[in-house]
Amino acid sequence: MQTRITELFGIEHPIVLPGMSWISTPELVAAVCNAGGLGILASGPLSQQQTRDAIATIRSLTDKPFGIGITLMMPGAKQNAKIALELQVPVINFSLGKGDWLVEGAKQYGGKVIATVVTEKHALAAQKSGVDALLVTGHEAAAHGGEVTSLCLVPNIVDIVDIPVIAAGGFADSRGLVAALALGADAVAMGSRFATSLESSVHQNVKNAVIEKRVADTIYSKNFDGLYARVMKTPAAQKATKKPMNFLIATIKSFKAAKMVDMPLWKLLVGLIAQFDKIKMLSLFGAATEKLEAATIDGDLENGVQFIGQSQGVIHEVKSVQTIINDVVSGAETRIQSLANKQV
Repeated sequence: MQTRITELFGIEHPIVLPGMSWISTPELVAAVCNAGGLGILASGPLSQQQTRDAIATIRSLTDKPFGIGITLMMPGAKQNAKIALELQVPVINFSLGKGDWLVEGAKQYGGKVIATVVTEKHALAAQKSGVDALLVTGHEAAAHGGEVTSLCLVPNIVDIVDIPVIAAGGFADSRGLVAALALGADAVAMGSRFATSLESSVHQNVKNAVIEKRVADTIYSKNFDGLYARVMKTPAAQKATKKPMNFLIATIKSFKAAKMVDMPLWKLLVGLIAQFDKIKMLSLFGAATEKLEAATIDGDLENGVQFIGQSQGVIHEVKSVQTIINDVVSGAETRIQSLANKQV
């Protein structure tokens, strides 16, 4: 199945693994790439050396194109982005910030750049900056989706840009791929689906919970990490999203996150004074790290909180990445043919 996205990135199938912290590891990225999709490494929780090591590991596991995700507003992101440019990662996917300099840097070695957007305004700004494609994230998505559902957001953005669009938020099977193509997208990103694959490092307890949960079993709230985010509905998540964390406690807890990405604590403290509103949000986000790790890595859903999309309602079993992609592509081709044969 060929689209503008498969042609742009030199991949076989219009399917993308987005960069999800603690989930989009080198092993999962390589598995998606080897199965014909585009895997994007999550650099958010990585130090500079870990980023270098992760890129090297991916290259040892696959010779296919791959990407790296950069959340520009987060501590350590700029340093990791410079490493990605230095090592000439084929695809850079940035979010939450201006990526003009990333576009310029990637173009120097023939790299491609994807901007993650949730609004028409940001989509137009990203296109103007010279990015090659957009990852449009709808309301249904895990973690930080937008306010508008994919059904409305994707075609609205497709109508106003000239570059290819990857649809994210609510896509996890062949029906989702067909729907995204019908909306004008050129590919889908399936975060929750790949998080529940055999190769995913997500704890088995979480994978089992995803299979058991229904489409409505999520919470969308700004109180967990300072940004509107979607998490799995559990007693721990309900408690964590009931009211915002105390800023002082969040700041203390965020020191752990800053240390994780090699950010000197003095920079965090200076930032608290110089950019209070921005650093307040970063502190809340950093404080959420402990609960995210507890769920994703340790499988502790009694105390931890798990990012998950509403597509968990259509995920019914754990499969290998290769099987997932094969099923999605073959199923989509069958559905498209079936629709073509229907009489209206």
